[in-house]
Amino acid sequence: MNTQGSQGALWRRGAPGKQGGVSIVLVALALFMLLAFTALSVDGGNLFVARNELHNAADAGALAGARFLYTEDGSSVNPQANAHAESAAKANNSQNSEVEVVSVKRGHWSFGSRTFTPDESLDPVDLHEKTTAELDVYDPYEPFINAVEVVTAREQTPVAAFFGRVLGFEGYEASARAVAYIGFAGTLRPEDVDQPIAMCREAITDGDSYSCDVGRFIPEGDQTGGWTNFAHDDSGASSASELKALICGDGNPEEMHFGEDISTNNGQVQAAFQALYECWVEETDKERLWSLTLPVVDCEEGIAPSNPLVGAVNLNIAWIVDQANKIDDDAPWKMEEPPEDSEGVSPGTWENSDPDGVTRWDDFVTAMNIRDSDGSLATWSSDSQESGWRQKSIYFLPSCSYHEPKGQSGGENFGILAEIPVLVD
Repeated sequence: MNTQGSQGALWRRGAPGKQGGVSIVLVALALFMLLAFTALSVDGGNLFVARNELHNAADAGALAGARFLYTEDGSSVNPQANAHAESAAKANNSQNSEVEVVSVKRGHWSFGSRTFTPDESLDPVDLHEKTTAELDVYDPYEPFINAVEVVTAREQTPVAAFFGRVLGFEGYEASARAVAYIGFAGTLRPEDVDQPIAMCREAITDGDSYSCDVGRFIPEGDQTGGWTNFAHDDSGASSASELKALICGDGNPEEMHFGEDISTNNGQVQAAFQALYECWVEETDKERLWSLTLPVVDCEEGIAPSNPLVGAVNLNIAWIVDQANKIDDDAPWKMEEPPEDSEGVSPGTWENSDPDGVTRWDDFVTAMNIRDSDGSLATWSSDSQESGWRQKSIYFLPSCSYHEPKGQSGGENFGILAEIPVLVD
């Protein structure tokens, strides 16, 4: 009997006791790994849901705060914006637990640097003579408050741990952050604008800056403005009856989308012009400025047959010359509501009783600062091509006052803040 050979074979197979010990270790390790993966899957999924709920709460809070960031007339920052944001965030639960609002801050959002700078200033910034790009840069001396940041969390009531308890986790803290931005009127909702007239960006800016203290007139070249039926997917030549029906109506019947072309007409449409003239007389008695909110389009390549919508502006119709063109009869005599500056200060009532219409007209355009495209005052001239007094023309001056917010954020700065904010971070 070969005892040595049998022992060698037994040694090669391993002792049963040793094999059992190794198996127990492997099974224990496998069970531990299985438990870890189960904990990761179950607890991770639960944590993911909780974080989504926190994000929803932060989003709701930031949007509510930005929605009320300015007072209804747009004249100042609303100190109650933070309270609106906190209330909206807390209205959202996370797994049957009230969301904790860690912080609510007003401040400035910059698209250029993708940063939010907290600033509790309540002073509104003067929007005229500033470009959209300039307002995007935070200025600590004159901050443009345009955003609300909300941070939510689950710290006092951590997200529950299930299988993770076996591994020593009692719960998981979680947080979320959102920033909502309120910019300038871009996409315009139904009835956000008043009359079927599209203003050219070039007529209300000095370079790229919004200019509210210099007036122009339509038509004057092809970069002042034109008629519009407010419609997308339509190209110019709106019928006279269609435009006339929109005069002194409810404004744009459908939403107008920022950056998309709207139909425009160059030149006069007599039926629409006459209806506008009659409406102006009824509204003002030819003695008061007529405040209107109108869409703004890019006219770099001229007006018509369609131009992209870039925002909205509030302007004052100062005068309309009808086709009679009798300056002694038709030149203004009195204007009871001259334009206010950005601080709401009016220079007083303009009045001139001179029987000579040219004298009254030249005094009027000087007081209102209404100018021709070359920068000269729109005074009367015997040369009809050079004269600032022209038949079938609408004389306007953009308003320097603060205005009721309109539309959704995304437009360029023409002095009108948006009403609807957007999430940016």
